[in-house]
Amino acid sequence: MVYTKTGDQGTTSLVGGSRVMKCDPRVEAYGTVDELNSHIGLLAEMTKELDVCSQLKTIQNDLFVIQTLLATEDTATYAKLPQLNPEAVATLEGWIDNMDSRLPKLKSFVIPGGSMASAQAHVARTVCRRAERCIVTLQNTVEIEKIILQYINRLSDYLFVTARYILLLENKEEIFWSAG
Repeated sequence: MVYTKTGDQGTTSLVGGSRVMKCDPRVEAYGTVDELNSHIGLLAEMTKELDVCSQLKTIQNDLFVIQTLLATEDTATYAKLPQLNPEAVATLEGWIDNMDSRLPKLKSFVIPGGSMASAQAHVARTVCRRAERCIVTLQNTVEIEKIILQYINRLSDYLFVTARYILLLENKEEIFWSAG
């Protein structure tokens, strides 16, 4: 059954069974990562013909691991869950470096757009930055593994470069900010 009615009073269950308010910083953090995962899923669908699609699917799996870890406060349960691959940040950096080496050097700020897929990558990037802020807020009250914040930080860089790279692959122009 999809509905349980257990959240009708504004609470939700964490992994492990404890209940918290739906406005709890932990729920805000993993919920925003879930939103990010959905935006990346849309981007993956928009880029099925491009070489970034398989990368995006890998990222979605990593984000699901992160969501689950953020949704778990019980340390015994946490230890039994799948963990983020220690090489995940280096993998993102490799993808960034590969795409960036093919792009022209930036001389101005980039305005999101140019194509639907590139614009969607920018939407995902901004949601990623919000997820990062939520995780930092949560980190003020509970311990968060360093790799989680590193991954989310690097992922926003990846999404920025991906937005630019998509335009290159689509043979479309970047839109640059002009002050005046």
